[in-house]
Parts: sequence; C-alpha cells; structure tokens
Amino acid sequence: MVHAKVMGSATATIKHRTLVGCKLLLVQPLMADRRSPDGDPVLAADTTGAGRGDLVAITSDGRFAREITGDETTPLRWTVMGIED
Repeated sequence: MVHAKVMGSATATIKHRTLVGCKLLLVQPLMADRRSPDGDPVLAADTTGAGRGDLVAITSDGRFAREITGDETTPLRWTVMGIED
C-alpha cells in the first residue's frame, strides 16, 4: 500500500478490453510525510469515487486488480484501495 495524491483523471480513446468502464486516475505516490513526491506519477483504476486533490491509498496487488476487472488477463497494475479522511 502506498499513499498518493490524485492529480487528475485520464481519458483513453482505446483501452484494453478489461479496462473498459474503469475510471483511470493520475496519482502521485507520496513519501511517508505525505507531502513529498515519491517517484513519477502513475495511472490507477478507481472504484471509490476519488477526485482531484484527494489523498488515497493505492496498491499494486495483482489479485486486487483482477478482482476489480473480473479478468485474469488484465494489464492493470495500480488500483485505488480507499480515500483517506
């Protein structure tokens, strides 16, 4: 699990079949202080309703990604687990 800040959303004209209907967010992983960037931004699928400026918890757990898409062959890596209060 990694803390991240939502920078915005991504729009794709063509998606892998397992990502059709998934909301994609551009998120910036954060260091432990939850302020400093930790690497480059990543794309994450969101089912929680997060929006720009929200602090979220993301994961690269493949099993969770497969559960969200319902497909064992998804190329999805990052997913939003929850929105922080």
